[in-house]
Amino acid sequence: MVAAAANAVAAAPAAASVQRLRITEIFHSLQGEADAVGWPSVFVRLTGCPLRCVWCDTAYAFEGGGWRTLDAILAEVAGHGARHVCVTGGEPLAQKACLILLQRLCDAGYEVALETSGALEVAAVDPRVRKVLDLKAPASGESARNLWTNLAHLGARDQIKIVIADRADYDWAVVTLREHALDRRCSVLFSPVYGAIAPRALAEWILADRLPVRFQLQLHKLLWGEQPGR
Repeated sequence: MVAAAANAVAAAPAAASVQRLRITEIFHSLQGEADAVGWPSVFVRLTGCPLRCVWCDTAYAFEGGGWRTLDAILAEVAGHGARHVCVTGGEPLAQKACLILLQRLCDAGYEVALETSGALEVAAVDPRVRKVLDLKAPASGESARNLWTNLAHLGARDQIKIVIADRADYDWAVVTLREHALDRRCSVLFSPVYGAIAPRALAEWILADRLPVRFQLQLHKLLWGEQPGR
């Protein structure tokens, strides 16, 4: 009995730590991408990412941040009064308790989206969550990290995003689209790297090839540029 009690006490800190996450920022803005574009949304940005994409625009989320309990996160989300919530990073799935946060947000009645690199397993993500899976093209420097088995866990409500920096990225994206029949799984979004490629060029390539994809620009970048927390 004494040994069992001691074990329970020893396990308590570990159990408690599962119920918190390291957070870079929580903020209220307009969703700039994917199918919820334009909707007022609360963004929960988790700290940390195992990838180092060349063009990453949120490198400030690689480290730092602060620990927050799930209850505190949910309370702050509720305080913004928005129906849409986007859990992003960094790479949110790098923290295991992210799965619990997603479930609790869904239970609270929010429309929940998860922005993930596609390098980590998504099978355990709550099915009520809209997954926005970012396949990495070669110019990112991280295309070898794409976890292709994740495609089997995508449904019609999910989205695949490919961020394109140059013509070689575009050609890779077209081959990937066709080889994996991505558009038959879910919506596919082609997006230009901000400042690296002319949006018009990408739009014209898509039209010329008659691709079954959505062209998108990052609305928040058009409105606020590179300003964090917007």
